[in-house]
This record gives sequence, structure tokens and C-alpha cells, in this order.
Amino acid sequence: MTRRAAEFPGRFLDRCRAMVPDFEPFIDSMSRPPRRTVRVNTIKANREQVLGWLRNLDPQPLDWWENALALGQPGVGKRLEHFLGLVYVQEAASMVPPLVLGAEPGETVLDLCAAPGSKTTQLAAMMENTGLVVANDYSQARLRGLVGNVDRAGCLNVVITRMDGVALVRNWPGSCDRVLVDAPCTCEGTVRRSARVLDQWSLDAIARFSQLQKGLAVAGYHALKPGGTMVYSTCTLAPEENEEVVDYLARRFPEAELLPVELPGFRMRQPLAEWNGRRFATGVANCRRILPQDNDTEAFFLALIRRPIEAR
Repeated sequence: MTRRAAEFPGRFLDRCRAMVPDFEPFIDSMSRPPRRTVRVNTIKANREQVLGWLRNLDPQPLDWWENALALGQPGVGKRLEHFLGLVYVQEAASMVPPLVLGAEPGETVLDLCAAPGSKTTQLAAMMENTGLVVANDYSQARLRGLVGNVDRAGCLNVVITRMDGVALVRNWPGSCDRVLVDAPCTCEGTVRRSARVLDQWSLDAIARFSQLQKGLAVAGYHALKPGGTMVYSTCTLAPEENEEVVDYLARRFPEAELLPVELPGFRMRQPLAEWNGRRFATGVANCRRILPQDNDTEAFFLALIRRPIEAR
């Protein structure tokens, strides 16, 4: 169920107007359902095979990644290809954080907030089912879906843990080549898929998530080996959950390198330089926002952070 712009909370709309210069195309996109997209699970299949198997669903490869497909017809969730894990139903913008992180075969990777597993399984496939992916989530309810998706995708290099993310890293510091912190958030960017998100939306919720996210971002940075890289991402628009979190990390760890975020063929926007009178650290300018009108996706935010070699 989607929601017309007139039904969005007024305070939410006011905040979006302050964040998005082309507000009308933005809110028009937010009021329409997203297109259907799937990811080819290269652990079990290749793109040409999937294009053949799903040909009656009108699959179209997306320009920015060969394993991302848009489907012109519904019904993929009921197909055998989905049941067998040959494809993974995944919103297109959700595929971007693992691609920016760039995990490689043989590495040790931590997915700190992993459920339900779309990015975990994508990382495992990018690593060619080698190395180690530690997929952690604190929620018992969400863990069942994570286990099922990892199993269905045929991921043999994934270990699943259920711990508070901060506590997990406290016992495992400086051990990871790469870390993904796809943080719990207010999910404003997923309104295209479910308008119910806005039924629970509030400024208080944004403030609560921001505090949680800051702790998880710090934990993710502590988990990195010197020279390791981390992606911090959310599927929300709120600057308090995005730029402010990265600003907090940058000020706490002045040595941290905020690297440019880019993906050829995929349009991303500059982050906010300030919000509510607070100017963010210079490096925050390298973060990126994904808006729905640019690539016909949900909204996302990404930051790429490197722990320098000389870090202790």
C-alpha cells in the first residue's frame, strides 16, 4: 500500500522540502510503488541463465550492475527460481551498499545489522562463497528470516550471530577487512513500498534511532583492521540518522578517512552540509544520498569510511 502526498504527515513534508531541492518530482516518486527488482545470486546461477528462466516476466538488466534486474511483470516471489535461491528479490537501492563496500574473496567481513539478509547474501556472492561473513543481528524475531535467506542462497561462508552489535565488537576489535553497518532506522525511504512506515514516524523516533546508530557506527569502526573500510548506510532521509551520525564518527575519530562514494551509472546526490543550524564536518561531503526520482528506487544514504594503516 502506498500513500498519496496529501496523506503524508505535514511535519514530514516540511522536512523533505528543506532537504530536497526538486521536491515535486521527489514526492511524486515517493507516492508511487517501486519497480520490481531482483538480484542474480551468482553462487547458484549467472545472469544469462536467469534472463532465460524469467523471460516471461520481462527482465531488464540495469545499467549500473550486471546482476541487478528490473522485472516488468509480477509473480517472481512464487517462482521456483526464487524458492531455490537462484534469484533474490531485493530493492535496487539496497544492492548499492555492498557494491560500494566492495568485499572481495577471502576477506573477513562483518555485517553488523544483517537481518533479513539481502546484503549478507549479496556480500557472500561477491566474495565467491570464500572468506568469512559474520552476519549479526540483535532481534530474535528477525533472525529466523536471516537464517532462512542465508540457507536458501547457498551461502557457505556465513556465520550468524545474535548479539548487541556494540558488545560483539568489544570482544572482536580490529579483526575485519570490511564492515557493513546498515543501521536500524526510521525507514522513511521505504514509504514507496509500505505507507505504514509513516504511521510510526515521529521526531522522537528519529532522535532514538540516531543515538543507537552512533553507537553502532563507532562499533563498526572499532571492528576494522588498520586499512579496513566500512560502509554506514540507512534507508531513511533524516539528517539526524545520516549526516549527523557520520559527523559524530568523524569528530570522535579525527584520523578516520571519509572516502568518496560513487557507483558508475547510478545517480547519487550530495549530502546536506548543515541541518538545524549545525554544520557538519568537511569529510561528510563525500557521503551520498539516493533519492527515488533519480534511479526509480527507494531512498538511501551511504558513507564510506576507511581506518588508516597507522591507526591503533
